[in-house]
Amino acid sequence: MQHWKHESAKIANKIELLELSMRKLLGENLGPCSMEELQQIENHLHQSLSNIRGRKTQLFKEQIENLKSKCKIQSQQQSNCEREIVPYGHITQYPDVETELFIGRPERGRTLYPLQC
Repeated sequence: MQHWKHESAKIANKIELLELSMRKLLGENLGPCSMEELQQIENHLHQSLSNIRGRKTQLFKEQIENLKSKCKIQSQQQSNCEREIVPYGHITQYPDVETELFIGRPERGRTLYPLQC
């Protein structure tokens, strides 16, 4: 029982130190800190900021690569679609196709759409 009381006291002390450290990192309760402590806190914050920026840069690079790959896929799909579209002047496979198209004025009595009364 004595051992568990001692362990719980050690854990409570660690929790208190961690909370104090957290408050210092947040800029709270800095009044009693020495110059050396403030310098250590500042160095710790600089290292944390460097780690955060590194992770952020990594995420940006991943997002850029994802967007590039999506653009490449869309570009390939679009070029496939463009290959299927034949420009007007390049249709030479069927030069003798007959249609019912009429160019010019319609003849008398000839209407485009039959009227139904």
